[in-house]
Amino acid sequence: MQTDVTVERTVQTPCGELAVERPARVADPATLVIFGGTGDLAKRKLLPALYNLNADRLLPEGFAVVGLGLDPLTTETYRERVSRALEQFGTVTTERVRCEWLESRLTYLPAQFDDPAAYDRLREALAATASARAGRPSNYLFYLATPPALFGPIVDRLSAAGLLTQREGWRRVVIEKPFGHDLESARALNHRLAGLLDETQLYRIDHYLGKETVQNIMAFRFANGIFEPIWNRRYIDHVQITVAETVGVEQRGGYYERAGALRDMVQNHLFQLLALTAMEPPISFAPDAVRDERVKVLNAIHPLAATDIAHDTVRAQYGTAENGSGRAYRQEPEIARDSRTETFVALKLLVDNWRWADVPFYLRTGKRLASRATEIMVQFKRAPFVLFRDTPVECLHPNQLVLRIQPDEGIALGFEAKVPGPRVRLGTVRMDFDYADYFGAAPRTGYETLLYDAMTGDSTLFHRADIVEAGWTAVEPIRRQWAATTDGLTSYASGSWGPPAADALLARDGREWRRPGR
Repeated sequence: MQTDVTVERTVQTPCGELAVERPARVADPATLVIFGGTGDLAKRKLLPALYNLNADRLLPEGFAVVGLGLDPLTTETYRERVSRALEQFGTVTTERVRCEWLESRLTYLPAQFDDPAAYDRLREALAATASARAGRPSNYLFYLATPPALFGPIVDRLSAAGLLTQREGWRRVVIEKPFGHDLESARALNHRLAGLLDETQLYRIDHYLGKETVQNIMAFRFANGIFEPIWNRRYIDHVQITVAETVGVEQRGGYYERAGALRDMVQNHLFQLLALTAMEPPISFAPDAVRDERVKVLNAIHPLAATDIAHDTVRAQYGTAENGSGRAYRQEPEIARDSRTETFVALKLLVDNWRWADVPFYLRTGKRLASRATEIMVQFKRAPFVLFRDTPVECLHPNQLVLRIQPDEGIALGFEAKVPGPRVRLGTVRMDFDYADYFGAAPRTGYETLLYDAMTGDSTLFHRADIVEAGWTAVEPIRRQWAATTDGLTSYASGSWGPPAADALLARDGREWRRPGR
């Protein structure tokens, strides 16, 4: 039977010291309220993540879920839907006993999110789950798996219903990106939510930060003495961050036509990868210590003037494949036939601080590209060639460190070694670490860590208000200039690595994009 007890034990560390090994603590007894409990996010990600957390024995006995949705379902029907969703979208083969543990804790409420009476019914349902906790504090985590336009109204009504007041337990709210659609709307949303919630109650979620390799960036940099001393402008030539997708807009045409790749991917996902790569060592792993350093990086991004935007940014739309197959972006459902929305973005950015002065960061993201891949590539400066000039070696290849985030999470380091034989010849070899092979880790949704952290009060991997606004501030000049002109939008073939202009962006600097998978 699952309990709320964790057991400590004393172990000997590799350094020969005795230390107390503390397993991850079981989350606080709480009720998770999912607005949009019948939606895709809930069935594909949140509920399978809860199953995995229970399998890891990290959910308490005093745990419950209330799903709110527009569908007129009973709780029993909802449980049946969840059972099917766990089988279809679970990352591991489900066990009936674990499914039943979760399903038995589910309650469903049909609700219109703008109806005050729905919040009265929710308060009654929460009171019922609280009475089952035998006097334990009533902790509520409200997860808004809804369109962003509903964030403010839902929090307004939760506050009016008295459901955000922290008397006997904590109250926390999780919202999904996008956090606004520009700087002005992001500030307005932050201001509205700050009038109803303390910043410590608000968890702005970016699922990219739940991926193991993303979390490992800090451990890799700060726990290894061989990398941090060379993690600066003296040794690093440039950094590339790639988020490539093979799919098109699919069923999200309406949303994507309003957003585009710059809003949808750059100012959140790519900027957070940039921040973790470039941040200074925090004074501790306390949430605000880490987030303080992340926001400093975003605030240090060199503002792009109009001439910089024309020279150092690329935007494009996908067309058909080179053989003419498939649909171009403008042929997708809900897309205007004269659309100017970009599905591909490439940027050259500089971070104006002591560590990274004059080191370019190249960012790119796009749909319908050659392969699905998210990675960070750090290219070091070439070693001096002078020692090899009287040998058959024609050139020295720079060392590359690649942090693969998806689909195959891992880290690879390339370096030069002598090819066996009497002549001095060099070949590039790779040291390649793969999470699945080394740790035998089970597949995850990416939401396990984030849900667990929200329930334990750890906001390290979540966005703070100033981080959101710093990201929007950096892209705002680009967004405005692109909106003001019809020039500059190009196209690329589906299944390619983007438009020629993206290659030219690096070629002007004597560099080239790394092809993921090589």
